[in-house]
Amino acid sequence: MKKLSLIVSIFLCISCEYFQSSNDGEPVARVGESYLYKSDLEPLLSETVSSEDSTIIVNNYINRWATQELFIQRAKINLTQEKQDAFEELVAEYRQDLYIEAYKEAIVKKTIDTTVTAFDEAAYYNVNKENFKLNEELLKLRYINIGKDNSNIEEITERFKRFNVEDKEILDSLAIQFNNYSLNDSIWVKETQVFNKIPVITNENKDKYLKKSQFSQIEDSLEVYLVRIEDKIGRNDIAPLAYVRPTVRQIILNKRKLEFIRKLEKDITKDAVKQKQFETYN
Repeated sequence: MKKLSLIVSIFLCISCEYFQSSNDGEPVARVGESYLYKSDLEPLLSETVSSEDSTIIVNNYINRWATQELFIQRAKINLTQEKQDAFEELVAEYRQDLYIEAYKEAIVKKTIDTTVTAFDEAAYYNVNKENFKLNEELLKLRYINIGKDNSNIEEITERFKRFNVEDKEILDSLAIQFNNYSLNDSIWVKETQVFNKIPVITNENKDKYLKKSQFSQIEDSLEVYLVRIEDKIGRNDIAPLAYVRPTVRQIILNKRKLEFIRKLEKDITKDAVKQKQFETYN
């Protein structure tokens, strides 16, 4: 380790430019019979990195490399040959799997149709509705959180309750006065999201405030919360397609991918036999 430290110290005095102009095959560190070369370090550095930072980067890399090599060499000494052979077999299998999966992904990306129509989504959803039961309630709602001292609170409340096109435009224009708000009551949100956004509504009092078609004006010491529940779906009910559409789309694409890969696996063997690249011997 003293020799390694000496080599590291000498090497760290070399500038970034010297890294770039060095010859391949020149070692900068050694652990046992394993060597680390300047060419291994060049990808770590760039012209935008200062000499001081380069020194730190190189030092850390060499120390990590040395630590790994020492562990590997000690492992080879202390592990049985049977265990080492088993590890080498696992490494070979993993290497094969990486190549195969990378090739499959490339072919899938190039070939598979990623267009999922509304008809595709509805067709899958209608057949598999039971798989989309909710584990918590969903709500459509709008809400505004404003300070109790807001001088426009009566107008805001009236417009919030009526909520015609003009009201929505006016409320949007006044949004800078709101502490928090959401006027999009056409999307489904989880009950837990409501608790996070409107802290005066909790799991304990939700039955009072989270009722379909209900308006609530809730106050605490500093703020007023205007809440209107447009719709609600209970736990264990079937989730609406609008809510699970991203999931349905991904399921459809995954099914296409699996079907394509199964066909690819069959076709690649058939083609190899036809082209006499693959044969078996009895």
